[in-house]
Amino acid sequence: MIKIENLSYSYPQTDLYNKISFTIEEDQHCAFIGTSGSGKSTLIDIIMDPEKYMYDGNLQVNTSRKIGYVSQFINADKVKESTVFEFVSEEFIKLQNEIASVCSEMESSEDVETLLDEYQKLLDAFDAIDGNNFENNINNKLNLANLARQKELKVSELSGGEFKLIQVIKEMLTSPDLIIMDEPDVFLDFDNLNSLRKLINAHKGTMLIITHNRFLLDHCFNKIVHLENMDIQEFDGRYIDYNFSLLQTKIELQELAFADDAEILRNESLIKKLRLISSFNSDSSNGRKLKARVKIQERLEKNRIKAPFVDIKQPIINFKAENTIEETMALKVKDYSVSFDESLLENVNFEIKSTDKVAIIGPNGAGKTTLLRDIYKNKNDSIEINKDIELVYLSQIQGEILDESNTIIDEFFNLGFKNTQEIRSYLSNYGFDEEGINQKIEMLSGGEKNILQLAKVACSKANMLLLDEPTSHLDTYAQIALENALKEYKGAILMISHDYYSIINCMDYVLIIEDKNIRKMSMRKFRQMIYSSHFDKNYLEIEEKKKSVEIRIALALKDDNFELAKVFSEELESLIELL
Repeated sequence: MIKIENLSYSYPQTDLYNKISFTIEEDQHCAFIGTSGSGKSTLIDIIMDPEKYMYDGNLQVNTSRKIGYVSQFINADKVKESTVFEFVSEEFIKLQNEIASVCSEMESSEDVETLLDEYQKLLDAFDAIDGNNFENNINNKLNLANLARQKELKVSELSGGEFKLIQVIKEMLTSPDLIIMDEPDVFLDFDNLNSLRKLINAHKGTMLIITHNRFLLDHCFNKIVHLENMDIQEFDGRYIDYNFSLLQTKIELQELAFADDAEILRNESLIKKLRLISSFNSDSSNGRKLKARVKIQERLEKNRIKAPFVDIKQPIINFKAENTIEETMALKVKDYSVSFDESLLENVNFEIKSTDKVAIIGPNGAGKTTLLRDIYKNKNDSIEINKDIELVYLSQIQGEILDESNTIIDEFFNLGFKNTQEIRSYLSNYGFDEEGINQKIEMLSGGEKNILQLAKVACSKANMLLLDEPTSHLDTYAQIALENALKEYKGAILMISHDYYSIINCMDYVLIIEDKNIRKMSMRKFRQMIYSSHFDKNYLEIEEKKKSVEIRIALALKDDNFELAKVFSEELESLIELL
């Protein structure tokens, strides 16, 4: 379906790929993964429109095959007055009208033969997308995605998550040979994410999907393409097995690298001794020995173990509250209501203490973001914030917090950093190198922009974090770094999230929106609710054991105890088999 051989591509001052090669075969469901900014979306753009790019190497995409595409960006403006059925059936209705028009022309035209050829082509195109059954197929897809009730609604009445699913359904219904999707999961609520899983798994054709969503990665794919450090690695199998193979490789390579480092240090010591001897004794044999040792050292350095898929850049996120306060009321919401065209929330009441870590959950379009913005603005009479609380806000609309016309360095000068060196040192923890900080923010990927927002949040040193979908667009490594930062943070957190891994791993309890109100739910009940709907019976228990073993492996590797890491690796493998 797709074949790429030795493809290289560079931006000015940035190399993205260095002779990468991979293939996508028919009927494979392929996850395309890699750290933020590694060039995944750009590679998709090259596949979709190769004439637009100047690249080296060979790219083969069968031009006779039909490709469907779902962008990571939502734009419903052009179709907002269409109903869901009209939007999804657009291509079918268009072909039906064209067929009817040709039939009408044939009744009065003398050039019937030409019209018969056109008629047959239209019939073939209609048959190719199973046009005779299109209404049934639409109903089946809508039922599968739990969107049957929205069939006659206008597109403008849908939530962002629902419209994203409708886009996916529309592409699937036209029977493309290949569907490419760029982060279709971003901002989907729990139910919509589960619907996306069902749609992907029910689809019989070939798929190439950029995603960082751990739920989809664990449940939807039989091939992994991993882009990292300008290189590509392919893996035929589940993501969970690929991750395990990466961990095994890390253990092996770290052990070899440990031996390499020891040999390089030993050789350095010999070179120093020979140089010292040569400074006192000009015997030519000493010079020859020194040259030989230097050559050995050069060869050792050149052949030093390199692991582009193991040595992955993970940001170091550190939230510190400058003014920590003892447990007291941080935020009080009393009789809060909000409405736009219709009421979203009515008479909402809750309190958050200064050490609480709380997730707000609820369906797309329920009013979560509006509530968080009103808390941050602190101009609503229904909202009371403790005078000792300092708020900082991360928005799912990145342009609200970041001035995208700025360079990265300008953005941080505006925060009060004193000089370039201070900014460079600070942002190096977030994966931005010396050249990177001079980029315009508008040129960054969605994940890089979110990491930049997290860097701004961290340097504020506020004692209450308001986070709106902080894991959106983040790669899995950044998600884990964020979880670690949230767990270590000593202040209060109010976080909108549909990422149940982050909620389960980091939050104390959840506030759930139901029937235009909010109620408190314990983590135990939240787990029961989510896992009964989205996971197999024993999934949570096995996942927790798996995570515990992974931590023990990491600690063993930190101590260079490779034999113990291998023992834990065998234990991990047995747990993965249960999943």
